[in-house]
Amino acid sequence: PTSAQVSVVPHSGRFCYTLDNDLLSTEQRQFYEDNGYLLIRNLVSDEDIERFRKEFTRICKREVMPPGIMIMKDESLKSQFGQSEKVVNKVQDFQEDEELFRYCTLPEVLKYVECFTGPNIMAMHTMLINKLPDSEKQTFLHPMHQDLHYFPFRPASRIVCAWTAMERADQDNGCLVVQPGTHRTTLKPHGYPQWEGKTNKLFHGLLDEDEKIPKVHLVMEKGDTVFFHPLLIHGSGINRTSGFRKSISCHFASSECHYIDVKNTIQEHLEKELQEMVSKKYNATSVELKDIWNFRARLVQGERINL
Repeated sequence: PTSAQVSVVPHSGRFCYTLDNDLLSTEQRQFYEDNGYLLIRNLVSDEDIERFRKEFTRICKREVMPPGIMIMKDESLKSQFGQSEKVVNKVQDFQEDEELFRYCTLPEVLKYVECFTGPNIMAMHTMLINKLPDSEKQTFLHPMHQDLHYFPFRPASRIVCAWTAMERADQDNGCLVVQPGTHRTTLKPHGYPQWEGKTNKLFHGLLDEDEKIPKVHLVMEKGDTVFFHPLLIHGSGINRTSGFRKSISCHFASSECHYIDVKNTIQEHLEKELQEMVSKKYNATSVELKDIWNFRARLVQGERINL
């Protein structure tokens, strides 16, 4: 069973996935409706991206340690590079880092987010990804997945991810890959792919991927931002270059969304894994999934209602 059925009241008689607004053209709304994503070029300034890059470096060097932040790294490189960005592949849950959290409050990003969520906006899940060079082991290949798999809140149509390239992202350095139109499907079973020794913690993927669905590689320049639906099937390739492919992202949701109970659903095993990780990190005896998300969530605009 799954609680991820998309059901929203259509807007303007034809749009299910966007709200009426003065920003998106009819063509843009229709594109998102059909494909589940919308790419906006040159949205975030070079100046902001450089500030995020500097803060990421400070976090890697442990010059700042915001509460709640999760630093994911390739332990095999630690002896070679020590505490540096050359071992960190992701900084997650940066909602308490005021510099990185500025990304979630940028007016140029929020005005688009509001077209999907409405005016009461929560930042639910934050990440700065630093895709490491990885031509042989494929350690940082992220299998095709749906982000809703991780989220115990609904409705899906009032959740949107904003993902900004911090430098050019293309097929050489592991850009995003999407399967257009898959946001109109249901939430599918996820788990660890059968890649022996090649999977990072919580890098879940579809257990049964339909190879016949066409894939689109999203080639993006620095500052380009893609907004996509949490049921859109997507992933990213490996970074075959010697550089690092950075991006910054946030999943936003309407604060009117509500938490669901994932017990006896295809998300139950994820709940257990997350609870074990958090209990270990904070030495807590019992942790509710809702509490984990309450800790991660932060209001960015309007009023905090349910989440």
